[in-house]
Amino acid sequence: MDLSEQRLRIVHVLRAPVGGLFRHVIDLAAAQAALGHEVGVIADSSTGGECAARAFAAIAPRLALGVARFPMRREPHPADIAGLWRVYRHVRRLKPDVLHGHGSKGGFFTRANAVLPGLAGVARAYTPHGGSFHRQPGYALHLCVERLVAAQTDVMFFESDYIAGQVAEGVGPTRALTRVAKNGLRPEEFAPVALRPDAADFVYIGELSRYKGVDTLIDALALIHAGDWIAPRAARSCPRPAQKPNLVIVGSGKELDALAAQVDRCGLNRHVAFYGELPAREAFALGRIVVAPSRAESLPYIVLETLAAEKPLIATDVGGVGEIFGPHRDRLIPRDRADLLAGAMLAALDRSPDALAAESLALKTYVAQHFSVDAMVRDVLAGYREALARKRAP
Repeated sequence: MDLSEQRLRIVHVLRAPVGGLFRHVIDLAAAQAALGHEVGVIADSSTGGECAARAFAAIAPRLALGVARFPMRREPHPADIAGLWRVYRHVRRLKPDVLHGHGSKGGFFTRANAVLPGLAGVARAYTPHGGSFHRQPGYALHLCVERLVAAQTDVMFFESDYIAGQVAEGVGPTRALTRVAKNGLRPEEFAPVALRPDAADFVYIGELSRYKGVDTLIDALALIHAGDWIAPRAARSCPRPAQKPNLVIVGSGKELDALAAQVDRCGLNRHVAFYGELPAREAFALGRIVVAPSRAESLPYIVLETLAAEKPLIATDVGGVGEIFGPHRDRLIPRDRADLLAGAMLAALDRSPDALAAESLALKTYVAQHFSVDAMVRDVLAGYREALARKRAP
């Protein structure tokens, strides 16, 4: 049968079933299954909690190759040998055409087993998702592992042009095919979200980790409350708000206690509320203006979802965020600048609702034209087929 017509057996491997990476895998697996492919997922059994359990329970009936979960550690560890063996045995029973790893650990388990027997005809795909390439602690060790398994990669997908460049710089030339398949949204996500009557001025939605820059956001709010900030040129004429603005922080992560202590030190307890994890569209109702103050990103779903919902957004110019904003990239601000962030927040509060709505609609239109889940799935399947054709060629 011609590869363009063949129904493929596809297994996705990831470590932590949380955040944008997990959403990407779930969207991809569901769409591939809907097209008639036999799909399975392998993930860590120790992370994700109830949210991951519910997501897997919802998608499992559609996955012909099922859902399997094994213990997987975040950092390189001797226990990875046992994890690699468990994944290998399970994959060998499934006999896939394509083994697709997501994130650094998923990519390791997908490609390191190429030296073991029984999987020679499998095309190995890898999507980095940015984690190993954000230059965080352990960056050198992660790069070493990436280089070791790079030779076993048949096709590499990138969520953004930015990550494609980071991988080329960090790993160097490989034999793998390379394709950019940008994250995409479903049609129903392009709808506005009504605000709650008690909505805060600002809302942050996402992981509570250092590279998300929530500490900079808290510092910016403290500067506004103290009246001690240096306004960017565009905001110098902004009057001070009649009431001190407030902030809702939605999400969880290892920095929660440190961020709560920072709020306390800044005297902002009455003006900052912490929520746990919520679906993005529920969180959008909690604040008028979304703030994404990240220090590092690939192509973040929360930015796509915010713009699709026509929410005003203040974001930093990091990673692939500029690709999402396209011709509107000049609206982004530098990272780690609490003073500029404070100025942008005050300027947003001072803008008329009509001006904010017009800007939000322009950004939504651009995202709708360039970031669809259908295009993402089409590009990934085309990459699989090209990799399989090259692997099976004489």
